[in-house]
Amino acid sequence: MELLCIQSQEHPELPKAELRAVMDCESIDADIEVITEGLVILKEIQDDKCDDYYETLTKRLGYTHEIHEIIRTSSVENLNEDVASINWGEYIGETFAVRVKRFHSEIDTVAYERKIGSLILENCDDTKVNLKKPESLVRIVAFEKVIYIAIEKIKLNKKHFEESKPHKRPFFYPGSMSPKLARCMVNLARVKEGQLVLDPFCGTGGILIEAGIIGCKVVGSDIYWKMKNGTAINLEHYGITDYRTFNLDVRELKMYEMVSAVVTDPPYGISTTTGDIDGEEIFREFFKSIYDNMLDDAYLCMASPHYVDLKPMADDVGFEIVEQYGIKMHRSLTRIISVIRKKID
Repeated sequence: MELLCIQSQEHPELPKAELRAVMDCESIDADIEVITEGLVILKEIQDDKCDDYYETLTKRLGYTHEIHEIIRTSSVENLNEDVASINWGEYIGETFAVRVKRFHSEIDTVAYERKIGSLILENCDDTKVNLKKPESLVRIVAFEKVIYIAIEKIKLNKKHFEESKPHKRPFFYPGSMSPKLARCMVNLARVKEGQLVLDPFCGTGGILIEAGIIGCKVVGSDIYWKMKNGTAINLEHYGITDYRTFNLDVRELKMYEMVSAVVTDPPYGISTTTGDIDGEEIFREFFKSIYDNMLDDAYLCMASPHYVDLKPMADDVGFEIVEQYGIKMHRSLTRIISVIRKKID
């Protein structure tokens, strides 16, 4: 079986990196075929694993907008015949809609939606079109001359990323990370449901919200009590109850339980300080403080400005940088997302 993933094109690498990380930590056995930017197919999936993989991916991914099970791969020339040959009663309920998306294709999306909808109606009894709230969604994806005929079995919760934007939370503070990027960073840290995630610069709790929503236990700390309290308010608002928050300097961090991952966005910038340290020293002290609080082979995913060289600091403590991705913020700043692993002695 095959799953078709329609991904965000906000960044050329992060959506695919996030997908690979989730497949890695969740032991999803499939081949990845990148068709073009924004379109990926997971191939060679065992039939009895497909539904579980589908559910896991829709629960976790941030930079993937849609996931569909491919019914058939067709072409512009053979589409009518292939659509008519499918036993649609196995795939759709009492109502359905057809939606077409193009990648480097010149087909008329509206005409194709009507044509395919009519063919389904001709070959399937007891169903009708409902464009507003269909029970089933038939997704047609056109890439050049290839047509993928697919069915949506589980919807991704796209509303969450809109409703959890920083300014919509009960406690807000400027400069918070977007929910999609926070979710992506949690996924890049390769954690699973039930594992413990730490953010030692928790701010308003955006990263911990995303970790909690996918089922992780979360711990947050911040040197400012206002942020520690605000994080707790926001976590409760999103129904996350398995959490702890602390008001302390990262250098004082002593976890009773070793964490499976650290995901964080340390403070940086000309006007930013934490306690009595600032600038690059924040990162140096951060690495030293968290090392002994992490399980062996645990991952750290963090953001940093492009002008800070993390490699020598990480090497000195016993970390290795596995992946890095740049996000252009404005003319003078690029945010670097680093995936770092604690080395095993």
